[in-house]
Amino acid sequence: MPISEIGAIEKLTAQLDTNNLVQYQLPLAVINSDTTEKQSIALNPIIGKTLTLNFHGKIACKHCGKTTKKSYSQGFCYPCMITLAQCDMCIMKPETCHHHLGTCREPKWGEQHCMVDHYVYLSNTSALKVGITRHTQIPTRWIDQGATQALPIFKVSTRLQSGLVETALAEYIGDKTNWRAMLKGSNDAIDLKAEAKVLIPQIKERLDDISLKFGDDAVQLLDEDIVNLNYPVSQYLTKISSFNFDKTPCVSGVLLGIKGQYLIFEKGVINMRKFSSYQISVEY
Repeated sequence: MPISEIGAIEKLTAQLDTNNLVQYQLPLAVINSDTTEKQSIALNPIIGKTLTLNFHGKIACKHCGKTTKKSYSQGFCYPCMITLAQCDMCIMKPETCHHHLGTCREPKWGEQHCMVDHYVYLSNTSALKVGITRHTQIPTRWIDQGATQALPIFKVSTRLQSGLVETALAEYIGDKTNWRAMLKGSNDAIDLKAEAKVLIPQIKERLDDISLKFGDDAVQLLDEDIVNLNYPVSQYLTKISSFNFDKTPCVSGVLLGIKGQYLIFEKGVINMRKFSSYQISVEY
């Protein structure tokens, strides 16, 4: 049984193959002396086999590398959490982006990540929802949320603009995923294009306000195809319980599948992104 070196968890990486099946990998950042080696474990071949994750009691901030007793904002120490732009509240609420006010914690980071093209999309996760993502994060964002269908409907120039469109749509549909429902199986298909045709006229006034403030071409209506996503799951659970490395340092069992950022075992699930920067070893 292969055993990995001890490494810090990074969020699962994933790609769609030619059959729109998600192929997953578990990245580990292995620290050797003064260097960090990136290792990656292909997870799809392990489905149906026993997988063991051992937490070794250490958490190291993924930005500064310092040991921290608690992980903040999925992998940071407290000082980094309160100083880095990527940990600011506007990341969770893009409509509150304040880069244009000159108050961004890291203006250069903001230029690279927020002042770039974003997409507003509809997806089918636990139900119909609206979301946003940078142009570089398609289809990664949809995979991370466990979406089985997704449809980009608008393209905008900044994160702030995407947040304004998203909040307008969120008055009519959800903007969050019910992770327990998402992990209980595949949803019935939704005609996302039909939903878009109903929703877009309802926010016309809000879209006009955005165009008036940012320019006529601030919000571009798209005509894209629906993207279908399939997940490598041999069996879904009827009752969802979650593992926590802080309470259960050893998580082991037959891997039934992967969806979103969750590994699905016979007796529960674990959100790997939640435990970013936790140092573990892997047996499979």
